[in-house]
Amino acid sequence: MAKKKKEPKQKLLRITLVRSPIGYQDNQQATAYSLGLRRLHATVTHKETPQIRGMINTIRHMVKVEEIEE
Repeated sequence: MAKKKKEPKQKLLRITLVRSPIGYQDNQQATAYSLGLRRLHATVTHKETPQIRGMINTIRHMVKVEEIEE
């Protein structure tokens, strides 16, 4: 029987909308909405994946990101 490898703990990202997407490009507004950020100072938690990191990079001027461990 083979030993199972311990998987590294999945990092989580706490994302907070600190600037309003009003007045920014449509794709940036859609990115904030698709992350689940519906209103100002809303906070959501997502697993750290390349897709989520790319979305955060698109709206990095509007959000505050904190890394937390699961």
